[in-house]
Amino acid sequence: MNHTTNSVPDPAVLQATRARAANWPFRSVLIANRGEIAVRILRTVQALGLEGVVVYHAADRKAPAVQLADQAIEITGATPVAAYLDAKQILAAAKSSGAGAIHPGYGFLSENAGFARAVAEAGLIFVGPTPEQIELMGDKVRARAFVEKGGFPVAPSAIEDDDPATFAERALKVPFPLLIKPAAGGGGKGMRIVREPGQLKAELERARSEGQRYFGDGRLYVERYIENPRHIEVQVLGDAHGNVVHLFERECSVQRRFQKIVEETPSPALSPELRKRICETAAGIAREAGYRNAGTVEFIFGAGGEFYFLEMNTRLQVEHPVTEMITGKDLVLEQLRVAAGEKLGFTQEQVTSTGHSIEFRIYAEDASRGYTPTTGPVLLLRPPQGEGVRVDSGIVEGQDVTAAFDPMLAKLIVTGRNRAEAIARADKALAEYALLGCITNTAFLRRLLNHRAFVDGQVHTGFLDAHPEIAAQPELDQATLCKLLAASALMTKPMRDVADLVPDMHAAIGSWSN
Repeated sequence: MNHTTNSVPDPAVLQATRARAANWPFRSVLIANRGEIAVRILRTVQALGLEGVVVYHAADRKAPAVQLADQAIEITGATPVAAYLDAKQILAAAKSSGAGAIHPGYGFLSENAGFARAVAEAGLIFVGPTPEQIELMGDKVRARAFVEKGGFPVAPSAIEDDDPATFAERALKVPFPLLIKPAAGGGGKGMRIVREPGQLKAELERARSEGQRYFGDGRLYVERYIENPRHIEVQVLGDAHGNVVHLFERECSVQRRFQKIVEETPSPALSPELRKRICETAAGIAREAGYRNAGTVEFIFGAGGEFYFLEMNTRLQVEHPVTEMITGKDLVLEQLRVAAGEKLGFTQEQVTSTGHSIEFRIYAEDASRGYTPTTGPVLLLRPPQGEGVRVDSGIVEGQDVTAAFDPMLAKLIVTGRNRAEAIARADKALAEYALLGCITNTAFLRRLLNHRAFVDGQVHTGFLDAHPEIAAQPELDQATLCKLLAASALMTKPMRDVADLVPDMHAAIGSWSN
């Protein structure tokens, strides 16, 4: 469930929007997603006086979103993931429920232009950008060419589509090291780093094979790889009336396998001048595309302050809560407002940043074993609470954590007046986060949080690879190990049976008492 320490949005904004929502072209929103993001979207939908509908696979029958929704419709599939990717089934659920709009959340169908088009053809409203904008930015090659044509910074590169026959030859002319990327890729899949010219041919073949396997598209491009860069992204919002604003940046440099683990805002790497430049660049790219709804423009940021366009995600991001906490803006509310045809609820001058916010992704995984996913029943769940603590969660006690989905269980968002206070609050919150039944990464996150380089803000995308000791499980001292083994032994059934056994002499007394 969600715990917040301040109101997002301002109660007056919510009340005014709720009054107008009564006249929106939809009164019911189907959430085509699951887990914590389904709960998050549902919270704003219902706060606006709209009906919230969720679809769910049987594996999620006990999930909080299913219990909180005004309507819950079961969907089926060969696998649980397949059910959430079944566009026809989801559209049928929307029709049967009377929903007038579909919010895709993130992942699954959120960046599927075909689904967005099918929603519109069904006479429903897609809460997101247009299919054309999804197609433009979803194709990494087209997006890069579009951004470069607009005069925005891109890294030196070679693109296979320009001339497939000379692609390898042109790639060799890009300064090494190189980063190979699938044109239709995302989430780090198919990406390869090449440091020597002799490795290029073999790595191109591997990347092409992975791109075809994961995305059904083997096209590639190669760009200069920036060593130990930072990953900085900018939240943008646009409406159908030509208004585009940014809501400042988020730093997402702490990653494992190209997947983010910790995100924060403001970035400790940016001066006010750099912050203005990178945020205005992102807004300019969105404006050039005539972008509508929520999106994120991502950049690679070098040690010398140079930055290059990486990609644009045409959806709500996992890490959007940190932006909400420092701006006081409800991004889901703005998405719904734009989908209803309204103008954005504020101008660029009205977007201000206060404090510092950090998000930690709570994963069911064992960091000490290569971040291996873990499974098990949720036997006990006690999320932390307190000043500046927000937990967006998609699980409850009694639910099973399985290998059917991504291992992210929840998000811990901690906000303070400054970065030092946010870190101190986060350390306490992670220490108090209790989830029994499967191994989670909370202890690993505390080790990361307390590492001197993180405290100093000196991180980059290769930080965890450079510091494997953070993921390693610390060895217990002998005294602590003995205490834990003794406690475990005392909790076993044979020991409990002996402890609870009534001696024969006392049992013979029966119910007699004096």
